[in-house]
Amino acid sequence: MHDVIENGNLGLGAAAADRGALWRVWRNAFPFVVVGAIWEAIAHLGLFPAQLFPPLETIAAVFVRLTASGVLPHHAFDTLIRLTAGFALAAVFGIAAGVLMGRSRRAEDILLPLVSIGAPIPGLAYAPLFLLWFGPGNVPAVALVAFVSAFPIIYNSWTGVKAVKEIWLRSAQAMSADDRRLFRHVIVPGALPYIVTGLRLGLAQAWRILVAVEMLAAVPWGLGWLIFGAQEFLNTDVMLAGIAVIALIGLGLEKFVFQPLENFTIVRWGMMT
Repeated sequence: MHDVIENGNLGLGAAAADRGALWRVWRNAFPFVVVGAIWEAIAHLGLFPAQLFPPLETIAAVFVRLTASGVLPHHAFDTLIRLTAGFALAAVFGIAAGVLMGRSRRAEDILLPLVSIGAPIPGLAYAPLFLLWFGPGNVPAVALVAFVSAFPIIYNSWTGVKAVKEIWLRSAQAMSADDRRLFRHVIVPGALPYIVTGLRLGLAQAWRILVAVEMLAAVPWGLGWLIFGAQEFLNTDVMLAGIAVIALIGLGLEKFVFQPLENFTIVRWGMMT
């Protein structure tokens, strides 16, 4: 009898867990369902020409066709290479500069005014300079991505280091922690939530400037090149397929890079639930 009751409770628990999982899936999917329904309604009402506002089934068909032919993966791969190279440079330099500014008053006095002046300038304003300096091709695209996306990383890393509580530092010093242990076990964990936020903002900046500069830099492949090229021929479905790939890549980076990083560090350390 006891085994029957226990098995029944386990079954109820499993059913409740399944319902909870379904509810989370539906909650996450609901905004996309609403937007998709509105899009379909507008497309089929004929408020815009079909060539300029295609229905979702047309976009999906183009997406599948370009993916099966290898065109879309080729564009996405080239863009990802440029994004990864530029963003990696920005992350390394940005975190190092931000931490240095947070730990050194002299570095802060020198670098903070430069960051404060350079950050508000739109990335596209730098594009003509980078094209003149490096010429057309991949180099100006990667360099511009690194330059533009470094600003939010620097600023947030600096803010994170400055936000570390003084009592944490004094407590560690009272327990005879040297500068290396203080940095590794107090400053880095305390600043990491801000650093991760800076990386997210930097990645968003990297996407914006890369999609635009891929056309200006005259690269032969890339999602930006695909989108701007489709605009010239009013291929709105191709443009939207390219935008969908950017969204999917962004979602993949969030799910498989940033969330695991947070779970392995910030969440595990009890700094975020």
